[in-house]
Amino acid sequence: MTKSPIGGNRSGRKLGQKVKKGKLKASSRRWIERHINDPYVQRAQLEGYRARAAFKLLEIDEKHKILAGARRIIDLGAAPGSWSQIAAKVTNSTDADPRVAAIDFLEMDPIPGVRFLQMDFLDPEAPDRLKEAVGGTPDLVISDMAAPTTGHRQTDHLRTMHLCEVAAHFAVDVLAPGGHFLAKTFQGGTERDLLNMLKQNFRQVIHVKPASSRAESVEMFLLAKGFKGRRAEEPSEPAEDAATE
Repeated sequence: MTKSPIGGNRSGRKLGQKVKKGKLKASSRRWIERHINDPYVQRAQLEGYRARAAFKLLEIDEKHKILAGARRIIDLGAAPGSWSQIAAKVTNSTDADPRVAAIDFLEMDPIPGVRFLQMDFLDPEAPDRLKEAVGGTPDLVISDMAAPTTGHRQTDHLRTMHLCEVAAHFAVDVLAPGGHFLAKTFQGGTERDLLNMLKQNFRQVIHVKPASSRAESVEMFLLAKGFKGRRAEEPSEPAEDAATE
């Protein structure tokens, strides 16, 4: 069970630490202070995860059970690798029998059992290389991708939503029947065409915001459960409306 940090933290480090002014800009100092005092950051360090994002996936799974029974997983936007760490563990993936494929244009230190591709997911060769790397049909596609920021909020929003849409179509192309798709999105930003496409292909489509996602962040996650399979042209039963939890 994944529990939110309560009453401080589990690392032994005091919260409320301040960063000396020095030559840092005020905005940079505030970011560093928030980071070092974040109980999820401290808990990730204590439990051996590469980033606090690990708890987002674990909290979503605690309620929606998307990792249960997963035999092969594809991780999009994987760096620095906390989701891949979890994926390798739940699939019992090893270097001799890899069951997790991950991709990011950023570098990522090796993880046992994870085949990592350092390339842009929008590269036309990326989908086929991921299919080959995972070694079989995946049960789960997870995406924490976000476009590099430009400073222009609307532009950044549209670019990240485009990544979400491309990831969704990729998931429909590769998932095994009954599989699941999870991707980062933004509050109020999921396009209706994308939602309709997912409802046609999955039995349930919802938005979730785990407790470990910072309250001030507009980040949410789009979860599509129970892939119906690629042969059915018409949905076999009405899909549930996308909802927010």
